[in-house]
Amino acid sequence: MNKESILILVQFIVLLLLQLLVFDNIQFSGFINPYVYVLFLLLLPFNFSRSLMLILALVMGLILDMFSGTPGVHTTSTVLIAFIRPGVLNLIAPHDGYEANTLPRITYMGLEWFIKYTLIIVFIHHLVLFYIEVFSFSHFFHTLLKVVLSSSFSCVFIVLSQFFVFRK
Repeated sequence: MNKESILILVQFIVLLLLQLLVFDNIQFSGFINPYVYVLFLLLLPFNFSRSLMLILALVMGLILDMFSGTPGVHTTSTVLIAFIRPGVLNLIAPHDGYEANTLPRITYMGLEWFIKYTLIIVFIHHLVLFYIEVFSFSHFFHTLLKVVLSSSFSCVFIVLSQFFVFRK
């Protein structure tokens, strides 16, 4: 195993444990539930294997579902964002593309790019997660409010992590 593989494995374990032990216990008035484990998929290198990313997303989602008692909810939303991530990266790519040795982080890509990237991925994740969780459109606007507030809260944690944990 090389240094990059070990770092990815450590990020996987740390973010999974943080989600299960800390962030799953945070809930404000039933509307705000931060899901920061998405950060793991956000921070994978640009040239990371798509099939391996899907497998890691599947494993992470299954573990979260197993411990959260939500069969398939986290798995579906996590695998979906792993699947669409390359398309989102192409959509927001700089004019000259991505450099070979850069990572999707604020220090490499800038604050504006990272916020746009994070907002798109996190919003899609939360949208799928919460609508599968309620499995109904009868409370459409209530669920949408939950998606928007939780996405905002999660994005704040994710962006702050870039300043405190993932520095150059």
